Amino acid sequence: MSSNLGYESEKTLEDNLIKQLCADGYEFVEINDIDDLHLNFRKQVNKHNASRLNGHELSDKEFERLLVKIQGKGVYGSSKTLRSLQDITMDDGSTQYIELFNTKNNEWCKNEFQVTHQVTMVGKYENRYDVTLLINGLPLVQIELKRRGIDFKEAFNQVIRYKKHSLNDLFRYVQIFIISNGIDTKYFANSDKEMDFQYTFYWTDKNNNRIDNLYDFALDFLPKCHISKMISRYMVVDDTQKSLMVMRPYQYYAVEELMKRAYETNNNAYVWHTTGSGKTLTSFKLSQLLSTNREVAQVFFLVDRKDLDSQTIEEFNRFQKDTVDMTDSTDTLIAQMKDSSKKIILTTIQKMSNACKNDKYQDVIDRFDGKKVVFIIDECHRSQFGEMHKMIKKKFPRAQYFGFTGTPRFAENASQDGRTTADIFEKLVHHYLIKNAIADGNVLGFNVDYVRTISSTVDIEDDEEVEAIDTEEVLMDDQRISNIVDYVLKIHNSKTNNRRYNAIFTVRSIPMLIKYYDEFKKRNTDLKIAGIFTFGANEDGELETEHSRDSLERMIKDYNQMFDKNYSTNTFSAYFTDVSKKVKNTELDILLVVNMFLTGFDAKRLNTLYVDKRLKHHDLIQAFSRTNRIETANKPYGNIVCFQTNKKAVDDAVKLFSLTDNADEVLMKPYEYYRDEFRKAVEELLKHTPSPEEAEHGGDEQEEYKFVLLFRELVRLMVKLKTFDEFEFTEDELGMSNQLYEDFVSKYKKIYRDIRPDQQKTSILSDVSFDIELLRNDKINVHYILELIKNAVSEPSREKRRKTLDEIEKMIESATDPELYMKSDLIHGFIDSIASEMDPDADFEYEYNQYMEEQRTNEIREVAAKYQIPEPKINRLIGDYEFGGFVDKNDIKTDLTKDVIKREKEENNFSSSMRAKNSITNTITQFIKDVVIKYM
Repeated sequence: MSSNLGYESEKTLEDNLIKQLCADGYEFVEINDIDDLHLNFRKQVNKHNASRLNGHELSDKEFERLLVKIQGKGVYGSSKTLRSLQDITMDDGSTQYIELFNTKNNEWCKNEFQVTHQVTMVGKYENRYDVTLLINGLPLVQIELKRRGIDFKEAFNQVIRYKKHSLNDLFRYVQIFIISNGIDTKYFANSDKEMDFQYTFYWTDKNNNRIDNLYDFALDFLPKCHISKMISRYMVVDDTQKSLMVMRPYQYYAVEELMKRAYETNNNAYVWHTTGSGKTLTSFKLSQLLSTNREVAQVFFLVDRKDLDSQTIEEFNRFQKDTVDMTDSTDTLIAQMKDSSKKIILTTIQKMSNACKNDKYQDVIDRFDGKKVVFIIDECHRSQFGEMHKMIKKKFPRAQYFGFTGTPRFAENASQDGRTTADIFEKLVHHYLIKNAIADGNVLGFNVDYVRTISSTVDIEDDEEVEAIDTEEVLMDDQRISNIVDYVLKIHNSKTNNRRYNAIFTVRSIPMLIKYYDEFKKRNTDLKIAGIFTFGANEDGELETEHSRDSLERMIKDYNQMFDKNYSTNTFSAYFTDVSKKVKNTELDILLVVNMFLTGFDAKRLNTLYVDKRLKHHDLIQAFSRTNRIETANKPYGNIVCFQTNKKAVDDAVKLFSLTDNADEVLMKPYEYYRDEFRKAVEELLKHTPSPEEAEHGGDEQEEYKFVLLFRELVRLMVKLKTFDEFEFTEDELGMSNQLYEDFVSKYKKIYRDIRPDQQKTSILSDVSFDIELLRNDKINVHYILELIKNAVSEPSREKRRKTLDEIEKMIESATDPELYMKSDLIHGFIDSIASEMDPDADFEYEYNQYMEEQRTNEIREVAAKYQIPEPKINRLIGDYEFGGFVDKNDIKTDLTKDVIKREKEENNFSSSMRAKNSITNTITQFIKDVVIKYM
């Protein structure tokens, strides 16, 4: 059946979707408001729990007790509640257990499925939701639609707005959101936290072919058994982060295939999912599901010792608390194996090998004789597992081995003994390649620069010629090292977006690392640079004048001075952990390494890799992939700067691990391509909006909307252009002068600031993604502005002071720092009423803090008077939120008088006093949150 859904109006799109769902067995139910929602929920709960209740239907009081028990929680709390039985005291004093959702294995189809549309919910404002899927009366899936031609990201922005305004009550139980414009469709998990578009996913088939048409998506993703299976089996309630996650399609298919392999065969298998695609979650979900099967006696999750860093431990413990054995003691592993309650054990390959070798542990290992044991091997391309595989296999004859890797071993990159990943793990059951991940927006592509640092007579694409001069003498030459350091210092700011991001610099040996470190230090640069490597008797080489441990000791001493720490080579593990955190938090600008941090290390704010060594095959892809984690649109790709590795090695590795002959699917296009795209975008913009003065188009929202879309594209291209060395902002080069661009930026920001998404009459621009973050100037923040004001106040000349303050006020208007935006009115007020007349010798900090305290008091006083709530109580609620992050809405409601509620009801035409009461409560709650941010 063909579909024209993408070409129809939003209403027709909605009607056709509902028709399709009803044909698939959903019951259509008319639900208009919260009262209808509760009434329907009551009917469905009774129906679903008929056997538990022996045909009894919940009375008014019993149902009220159930509502009280399950309401008033956030998304995380509601998700926990959804998956557990609810004990309710019945009118006769007995206790009954009510099931909200059947999540049992293969029983998820045994729920009650309904579909409704245009439910009206009232919170801060009134909103109507497009299509809602209800399971047992609870709204678990919310679908928001936009007509064809509208960017479906606007549906995402609408979801965010609804969450702020009215997605409350039983809608807190929404597990999955779906957004579509008919031709593009994505899904994502609900959250209490700020939601990010990068965590929205396309659904695919098993071969990673995207299913983005809404009609096809509904056929594949929304059948009753599948959507309930996704919610019950393929979502993760993360108790550490207090969040909800939904698995991506390739994760789903991998787990399904491996589960089938475990239950139907005794054969091994492996999954090839590219680095950065979330193998940890996939493998742990598999572990979790296998551990619930009675036929599986034990699940062992094996990692290499060098991968068991603080990040890995934290990641694994998120999904299964206290699973990770962080000790080096094999006795600890044996103790875990004796504990029958621990069906999942995460340990190192080395410790498992020791346990198998040592006869004193044989009695414990014998307990698994004849029983089915599953070994899940992380980073299974590593040669260590191949070496230890036979030994472990002898001790666990009925074991199955499931491997996960982002870079398998093939014939081209076989291990030292000549074996491939398939030789050990037999069958590849699912793959998700780097080209798939880039196309889906799950990882970034790479922008690779090749910098010649050796004789110009050598063909750097010719391996034989390079190898002929590939000697320590040439590569360690003082002048070469010095030239490269000069080059890095020249390009580092542009590569890292003015140090918003940071870099790893990997070199071929410890002596080279030491030489680079000393050369950087000579420059007295303000870059924060650290070095890390493992030392020992069998290291790659030593400097004649200094042992490498002594070299590392002085690097750590510099690090201690830089960050006020007290590490040494004796506390190397603690140093390693701290360096890891500093890189992730961008507190370090460049980290010098040999091999460390090039596999398994994830840092979203790391965007650049400098490479002075020869990389190929899996080592190259692993190292490059440290830079390509998704962060924001400010990070368009991972930057790679190669001083030895040549283009042929890069192309060969990319083709091998993408199963393609076209490396351009992974590698970004050259500067000239983006420059030409920018010039085309300039032409389109100027056709529609010839000058910045015309950007608002006389208040015509449709034309203003077109301007926003056209200029947004220009902004996105500018982010990419700025990372290239060739970038030069001139009219001849880009078709637009820097000044004209900045004038358009000012108008673009003004339109953004003028939108009032919280108003009841919504602008068509309210749900547009402005990507205003791309225009952010990190320098212009609250601290920076206050320093400027302080300096201006010290100016004795009133005329010069006023002129400077006027310039500062203009600067505030153009800034995009979130905290500054929130405080902009306050700072404007301070400038006009205090700073402009302040004595140059006055205590600036005292005057500013005094002004802020007065304004805070006035705002609290106004709200207290308006809603007739005692000021001390509002101050207490503010204090509770400041220190606990929670606002007790019931506490607010206790002080609301009938007169206040009546006035709110009349002013806003609310249909009931309850809605008016909720509106006031939400307004005061938001006021409390704003005060904490505004005056912190």
